[in-house]
Amino acid sequence: MIKKVLQYIILGLAVYASIVMLVINFYKDDPQAMIWQDREAFNNRFISKLDESEVMPLEEVLETLGSPDLTYVSKQQGNVFQIVYYRTQLVKSDGITTQDECTGLLFKNGILLVWGDNATLEYTKISGE
Repeated sequence: MIKKVLQYIILGLAVYASIVMLVINFYKDDPQAMIWQDREAFNNRFISKLDESEVMPLEEVLETLGSPDLTYVSKQQGNVFQIVYYRTQLVKSDGITTQDECTGLLFKNGILLVWGDNATLEYTKISGE
């Protein structure tokens, strides 16, 4: 009797562990449904994992992070430069998202060029703003 109960407990734990692993590996986070603290952490975590050697299209960033908090576009010499900002740190709790609360990602013709403080500096040079 005890052996049979122990088998059910082990089976239950195995099924539970399997379900947890499936959720962790296949559940896609939805930034739009997150509270702002979770979304900031999610954005920060995604941006910190970006790799310079990896080609990252704008569509992939939008699919993962959702709509940006701020966006600016400039066209120079036939190239389209777009900088998108995602909030990664709260500076002032006033209900308004500003650039100093965000991390910028600069795209050239839809491909990630640079991110972080360098993104804003590069965009400023390119756009002349």
